[in-house]
Amino acid sequence: MTPPKQPTAAPPRGAPPAARRSRIRGVCLVLPWVLAASFGPAQAQLFPDNEARKAILELRGNDETQAKRLAEMATANKELLDQVQQLRRSLLDLNNQLEALRADLARQRGSNEQLARDVAELQRQQKDMVQGVNDRIRRLEPQKVAVDGKEFLADADEKRQYDDAFALIRSGDFAGAATALSAFGKRYPASGYLDSVRFWLGNAQYGKREYRDAIASFRAFIAGAPEHSRVPEAMLAVANCQAEMKDSKGARFTLAELLKKFPQSEAAQAGRERLAALK
Repeated sequence: MTPPKQPTAAPPRGAPPAARRSRIRGVCLVLPWVLAASFGPAQAQLFPDNEARKAILELRGNDETQAKRLAEMATANKELLDQVQQLRRSLLDLNNQLEALRADLARQRGSNEQLARDVAELQRQQKDMVQGVNDRIRRLEPQKVAVDGKEFLADADEKRQYDDAFALIRSGDFAGAATALSAFGKRYPASGYLDSVRFWLGNAQYGKREYRDAIASFRAFIAGAPEHSRVPEAMLAVANCQAEMKDSKGARFTLAELLKKFPQSEAAQAGRERLAALK
């Protein structure tokens, strides 16, 4: 670059205005070149420093922003961690509650099972009690029975005692049967079994060879139940007792009466044979 020309000397005082203006114009043209020559390197160095400073400031701002973000993230992470810890504690509490609930349910299930067993036992006891009461009622209530075609009501104990005595007759225990039947007649004098009791008592006494007692029992039977189907058998038994006692006359009289009253009976057929033997 060609340096500018040196300015001319200032016009002396009192110079005309045209000369002064020419001088000022020259100074204005030279001044920028002087300033550029004097401050050029410093100004060139100032621009990079500003850019570096600006970059540093921007980097510092970025660091501060990043640090702020990291701080915010740390705070958020801490809050999240606190929430996780709280959730973990809540889950632990819930798990403890569930375990306690399971234990309660297990105890309740055990209690229910025990209660079911207790209820079943009570029901069984109640059933047994009802059955026992019904059995006692049945023993106390009269029952309909039928003996030799005759129906009547009898108490349970009454029926049991008669059945026991009759079982002795069947087994051939005439002594035991006579005792049981005599006791029955005294205890139940109005029993529907009384006719049968008198008949079988006479047979038991006949088996014991107590002929007079047997005759009394058979005659009591005949007198008490003259229409009974076993009357012909009782009359034949009286005749047999008389014959065993060597009372042939009495035996023949009884057999004749039997043939007269019940000629078509099986006992009458046996009586005819007996009467023939006595003659």
